[in-house]
Amino acid sequence: MVADRAALVRTAAEFAAGSGPVAVDAERASGFRYSQRAYLVQLRRSGAGTALVDPIPLGSDLSELAPALTGPEWVLHAANQDLACLAEVGLAPSALFDTELAGRLAGLPRVGLGPMVEQLLGLGLEKGHGAADWSRRPLPEDWLVYAALDVEVLVELRDVLAALLTEQGKYEWAMQEFEAVRTAGPAAPRAEPWRRTSGIHKLRKPRALAAVRSLWGARDRLAAERDIAPGRVLPDAAIVDAAVTAPETAHALAGMAVFRGRSQRRLTNYWFAALQEAAALDADALPRPSAPADGPPPVARWADRDPDAAARLAAARAALAATGEQWSVPVENLLQPDLLRRLCWTPPADGDVGAAMRKGGARDWQVALLGEQLEAALATRAT
Repeated sequence: MVADRAALVRTAAEFAAGSGPVAVDAERASGFRYSQRAYLVQLRRSGAGTALVDPIPLGSDLSELAPALTGPEWVLHAANQDLACLAEVGLAPSALFDTELAGRLAGLPRVGLGPMVEQLLGLGLEKGHGAADWSRRPLPEDWLVYAALDVEVLVELRDVLAALLTEQGKYEWAMQEFEAVRTAGPAAPRAEPWRRTSGIHKLRKPRALAAVRSLWGARDRLAAERDIAPGRVLPDAAIVDAAVTAPETAHALAGMAVFRGRSQRRLTNYWFAALQEAAALDADALPRPSAPADGPPPVARWADRDPDAAARLAAARAALAATGEQWSVPVENLLQPDLLRRLCWTPPADGDVGAAMRKGGARDWQVALLGEQLEAALATRAT
């Protein structure tokens, strides 16, 4: 384990002296902690071996490694899951190869790291700790072995996948996809994240939705303060139950399932204050039953609201399905589903489908492969 500055400096020198791509992975504590910070960073490079870096005693600052890791290609599996937490500790790739995304583009039936290593390299990876609480200290020895194995053969897997993509004529597609992942940046925050509360679909009354919003906000603040996953502070089911029941007193709230537990009893007044806040809102401050529209309506309503749009979408989906089958690429990797819906709901007024695709984030290979097909699909009319 690399857990102090001197060891980090030595590791940086070793990796700077290595050769070839750098295999990179990170372990978070999703489901246990509020933050998505990295609790372990795994690195492997030819000539340098494997390093397991503990960011916590290093103040989550691994910037000493950055010069050694800038320039070489990074190899990650499902890079979009780890790049943000790696950036938080001062590490970002200048070139990227994503083995999961490569597997998708290559048409492999299973793209988890274990199945791909087994299929392409004939090796079995010992698994079992991916969903563990990596904020735990000290980390058990078998967890460290698991973590090291995640980067053990990533570069070998990368080489096999690169050869396969080249053989299939998809290597340039993959390079464009990897660059899009590398440069994507953090996702924009959701306008109303409380609407993703599990079970909220049961609620229609604005006052009940206000209670969910208020409890969700109170939970989020407490979870952030304590760095505990929100679901461990208060389950979604308890939030929805309280919103439906609308207890009129703190005592009544404390008698409900979950809220009567020992850890929740200490927070009874905190949760009840959130419910009272929602109950006191004026009618014009209550949330609407559905979230503000961002883009097209649900596809199920298209046939009634705009039959031509429904026909365009059906034609476009059929074209993408045929192309996906021809090239053995999942449809969702041929073109982002949200972009497809937006194009079909509101075709470009000037008819320049390629420009509209690029504006929506499509890569050059997608425009070249699908542009003419989508242009034809967008000319479809309902019969």
